[in-house]
Amino acid sequence: MAKQKTNYTCTECGGVQSKWAGQCPSCQQWNTLVETLVEEVGNRFSNKYQGLAQSAPILNLAEIEAQDVPRFGTEIEEFDRVLGGGLVSGGVVLIGGDPGIGKSTLLLQALSNLARIKKVLYVSGEESGAQIALRAKRLAVETKDLSLQAEIQLEKILNTLAEHKPQVVVIDSIQTLYSDALSSAPGSVAQVRECAAQLTRVAKTMNITMILVGHVTKEGALAGPRVLEHIVDTVLYFEGDTHSSFRLVRAIKNRFGAVNELGVFAMTERGLKGVSNPSALFLSQHDTQVAGSCVMVTQEGTRPLLVEIQALVDTSHAPNAKRLSVGLEQNRLAMLLAVLHRHAGVAAFDQDVFINAVGGVKITEPAADLAVLMAINSSMRNKPLPRGLVVFGEVGLAGEIRPAPRGQERLREAAKLGFSIAMIPKSNAPKQKIEGLQIVAVDRIDEALNKIRDVDGLVD
Repeated sequence: MAKQKTNYTCTECGGVQSKWAGQCPSCQQWNTLVETLVEEVGNRFSNKYQGLAQSAPILNLAEIEAQDVPRFGTEIEEFDRVLGGGLVSGGVVLIGGDPGIGKSTLLLQALSNLARIKKVLYVSGEESGAQIALRAKRLAVETKDLSLQAEIQLEKILNTLAEHKPQVVVIDSIQTLYSDALSSAPGSVAQVRECAAQLTRVAKTMNITMILVGHVTKEGALAGPRVLEHIVDTVLYFEGDTHSSFRLVRAIKNRFGAVNELGVFAMTERGLKGVSNPSALFLSQHDTQVAGSCVMVTQEGTRPLLVEIQALVDTSHAPNAKRLSVGLEQNRLAMLLAVLHRHAGVAAFDQDVFINAVGGVKITEPAADLAVLMAINSSMRNKPLPRGLVVFGEVGLAGEIRPAPRGQERLREAAKLGFSIAMIPKSNAPKQKIEGLQIVAVDRIDEALNKIRDVDGLVD
């Protein structure tokens, strides 16, 4: 029998190479070339579902009337928040996360709610109908109007969609599907890319809301080709430790709404429940003030969240001091320690420094800089910061404190939760006094360290 021809496809950019190489010549990424079977072009493109939409005439952009996209909610407030207000007809959503983190649970709850107003279909490629029925019974969700199909062949799924014309479809998961037009195994780069493209075409032409569940790699990124994220309209990520009861859903791409929105859930016996006051999750409860703890206000999309930053500084017993950061960027920690030494005279070159964001939240914005340095300085001096203090601000390499976006919203959230002192950049100082909140505005990091010692309530 003749040997099947293979080539190598890049999982990042989709580029095809005849030989394996450590670095992709197209996108310069390392170790991304995966061996795939060469497919016959005639079979692959003979499908009747061609093109994302029907051909349309050329129009002048000024003549096109801009309208808000109508949405429909899932009755799960935190999920709707991440989606930008709800699902969109004809929109394709990709949701990824670690195994067992709650993707299928959340989507089953959402479909159960949508079944009251929409015609829905749950396509399962990983679990049998009996397993899903058992989960629905455990979650105590209504399943009378919820249709289910346990199938992994793409052509059969497309026939079902054409015949039953559902309005909302969940594909769990895209990595389990395969098309007869391709000879490669399910989960391969070619299969995932082709199945996702075909389902997206059907969603656009039939105006179906499609939700695809994706697997993730050990690094936490969505498995499969990178083009998968470019095909869909919205990309959501499940975050959180499977050993913890809290889950975070974050939007990193949304063509119909804002990105970087965050939904906070608690895993219960009845499924995922939205958390109305997520700031309480990220604040530790201390009977007395402790050294090395500082509360900051971070902005996740339109929502301000209060997060506790903890620092532990200890004498290093190794030639190279350790720098470890959980929930914050580690390279930025090294930069901040250099700024602290150069512009505030606080040296930590012989100290091990450990930083942690409480609650498992990941903070990517630079507005956490000032809180990190305050926590480090508190731990080094072994003296707690004042009770009721909240901090935010970006620290530059010259030692200046830069303003953070939406400063007024952050201050109002802190005041609402009972904080009484706010150390912020001078550019974020409010023009009108916020009731119950004392503002300490600073320009430079050395000024911030000096002022914190003079604030009333400092524990000596």
